Amino acid sequence: QKKRRAATARRQHLKSAMLQLAATEIEREAAAKEVEKQNYLAEHCPPLSLPGSMQDLQELCKKLHAKIESVDEERYDTEVKLQKTNKELEDLSQKLFDLRGKFKRPPLRRVRMSADAMLRALLGSKHKVCMDLRANLKQVKKEDTEKEKDLRDVGDWRKNIEEKSGMEGRKKMFEAGE
Repeated sequence: QKKRRAATARRQHLKSAMLQLAATEIEREAAAKEVEKQNYLAEHCPPLSLPGSMQDLQELCKKLHAKIESVDEERYDTEVKLQKTNKELEDLSQKLFDLRGKFKRPPLRRVRMSADAMLRALLGSKHKVCMDLRANLKQVKKEDTEKEKDLRDVGDWRKNIEEKSGMEGRKKMFEAGE
């Protein structure tokens, strides 16, 4: 037990040390990203100085609009390039899929095997499995009931209908009712 405790304590110590190293590394990466961001902004975005006159402001707006248009054109160009490369990727993946399908796969051979043998092969020799399902069914003897006898006595229903049809059949029904 002392060895187990020592091993778990060592594992806990190693985990905490790794977590501390990871936390400091994450902080360093965040600081490096922030510095990189500040450098990029200083290089690409000079500080804005607003002129006092109306004409200077209009010129500044024209310059800004020209820059916006150029950035939009670059964005559009990159989107078109991205769509083109995506289309090429889809075409290549389709060709690859088609090539895979062209190779002939060897035909599977039929193996004649009973259901019991298949189950033995799947489950192993430990389990004895019997697929004779009829052996487990109950056998029920059919008893003759009075209703079944009456049905047999009545016979074919068509003959019974023919006897009752017409005036003679109604007369028989009327006489039977009295």
